[in-house]
Amino acid sequence: MAMAVKSLSFNRMLPNLITLLALSAGLTAIRYGLREEFERAVIAIFFAAVFDGIDGRIARMLRSTSKFGAELDSLSDVVSFGVAPALLVYMWTMSSAGSVGWVVCVIFALCMALRLARFNTMLGEPDLPSYAHNYFVGVPAPAAAFLAILPMVLSFEFDGGFFSSPILVGVVMLTVAFLMVSRIPTFSMKRFRVPARWVVPLMLVVGLLAALLVTEPWATLGLIGVVYLVSIPFAATSFRRLKARADALGADVVAKETCEDDETGAGRP
Repeated sequence: MAMAVKSLSFNRMLPNLITLLALSAGLTAIRYGLREEFERAVIAIFFAAVFDGIDGRIARMLRSTSKFGAELDSLSDVVSFGVAPALLVYMWTMSSAGSVGWVVCVIFALCMALRLARFNTMLGEPDLPSYAHNYFVGVPAPAAAFLAILPMVLSFEFDGGFFSSPILVGVVMLTVAFLMVSRIPTFSMKRFRVPARWVVPLMLVVGLLAALLVTEPWATLGLIGVVYLVSIPFAATSFRRLKARADALGADVVAKETCEDDETGAGRP
């Protein structure tokens, strides 16, 4: 018995097609890793992150979000940002650490799956208070994948075996795995509003980064990764200050309401 397939408009299919492109890029990265073409593998991971960043936005713009699309996106993320980086790093240097190196890579992939499972269970529910809309809980999947392969990226730019040391790479992967599943807030640019006076300078910075990515790709990507790592403590500090202000404001509101209730009931028997 043939299964009936409902016709779909291109608008509803487009976000899912982009998600499949992200998945294909992640799988292609694994193929390049098997051929020890690690620079191309990193570029494939980069394209997977780009596709992952635009599929959700396009779905919201076209009003074609769906539960199917959300599940497909998570499955794609597990492969592109969990399995692919873990295998690349293992084939690149962690295989020299034997079983310990494999365990470290497996832990990274498992933490990626756990993070995405937590994200799926929170769909439609606020994971952070409404005042904290400029923050993620933990490091998001594409950023975690990039941080996991950051030593590899730096090794392309700087000669020597420091960045390919299994000890260094293992520490980096375990740290990133912890950050993924932690409750540490990190900056989110999804709803970040740029003040008017900073619009033109920001555009100039983006143009400069684009030029540097073409001329000095590995040094630029390495710098971006280091800046992101440095931003995590600042994000946590900023979130704590914001939470303290929100708690203080909430306490003031409660105190005011209590005083009003006391004054209203003052003349009652």
